[in-house]
Amino acid sequence: MHFHILGIGSIGSLVAHHLRRVLPIGHSIGLIHKTNQDRERLLQKGSLSLERAGATDESRGFHHEVYHEDSISPTPPPGSPPPLPTPPSETVVKDASKIPIDSLLVTLKAHQTVHAIKVLGPRISSNSTIVLLQNGMGVYEKLLKEVFLNPSQRPHFILASNTHGAYATGFHKVVHAGVGAIDLGIAPDSQGRDFEAGMYDNEIDPRNRQLRLSDLSPSGDQHASRYRSLRATIAALLLLEPLNTSWKPFYDVQVNIRRKLAVNAVINPLTALLDCRNGDIHDHQPARALMKQICDEASAVYEAQMTAETQTWLAELKAQGIKTMGVPLPPFPEALTSQSLQDEVLRVAAITRRNISSTLQDVRKGRHTEIMYINGYLRELGIEYDVPTPVNTTLADLIHMKYLLPLNIL
Repeated sequence: MHFHILGIGSIGSLVAHHLRRVLPIGHSIGLIHKTNQDRERLLQKGSLSLERAGATDESRGFHHEVYHEDSISPTPPPGSPPPLPTPPSETVVKDASKIPIDSLLVTLKAHQTVHAIKVLGPRISSNSTIVLLQNGMGVYEKLLKEVFLNPSQRPHFILASNTHGAYATGFHKVVHAGVGAIDLGIAPDSQGRDFEAGMYDNEIDPRNRQLRLSDLSPSGDQHASRYRSLRATIAALLLLEPLNTSWKPFYDVQVNIRRKLAVNAVINPLTALLDCRNGDIHDHQPARALMKQICDEASAVYEAQMTAETQTWLAELKAQGIKTMGVPLPPFPEALTSQSLQDEVLRVAAITRRNISSTLQDVRKGRHTEIMYINGYLRELGIEYDVPTPVNTTLADLIHMKYLLPLNIL
């Protein structure tokens, strides 16, 4: 298996470190760097450093390649000192375009992902697996519409919800500051295989039903090559015990991702606009008033979206000649009600009160933010399902303006 990690920031480094710890060296883990300079710096450093609870650990044994083909450093001028040798534990991949990607873990910023996947497209097949471990929503849908239009040629997708907190203190020196969990959900199979059959097995007591690797690819599977990377990816990620990884039904993970999106829709833009820490959202009443409006809008668009999806499902059943009268309809999840979302925002703001949000960090450095995949995503859902989202729309526009205006304009 060839595992690759795209986006070697704090979360990407956290996952890479633990993945290298549990996988035999025969399973290669490739780190895809933005530039040749980034690759060379990490090669000379020789390892990823991770600090947790005051103890520092290091991981080695990665393959290194460069994402942008045009970022290769020019030939050094005459008289330049020779490059330092590559540490023996590391491997430089010089012609990565010929190496297929079995499993790709994406921890890039949301707005960078579609272009990056297009660049890597020739190395991705229908037998590949892509794990989206990011802030925001809408990337998966955009990839289906713009990159993988043909369902029969589409790779497997795993959507992940992450609640770990990590930050960098130096070049590839990461502190695992807040221990959370990573929930994994496999998107429905374009070929119709039921990855969650174990949850509906009538031969098993409902209390003991669980998701099973054998439902991804059973023994003697005639289509094993199609599902090998998916099974191996889930199995590998479930080994990451320090990261509290778990495989859950896709619906449950989608609910968790929606909850996290609502939290980010409050904390990220408000802290970026007010230049404050997360805890200030928890402490001040005006912030709480804005929080309520943001969560009201988020809950309303979620309910409209899920209602529309239910109606589509019923229409598909009718088209198959199935009577839908009396079919029980799923209730709207309590976890997505406005009050539940507000409670979650306050909980996260309290436990991360000293933290600086990723959007504030981006704004301070003049970088493009992920706001269009957070508040902007809620705005797009509102447009699609005819739900007004004036507060989320305004916040998305204000953050975008802050990016467009030069820093320290006065």
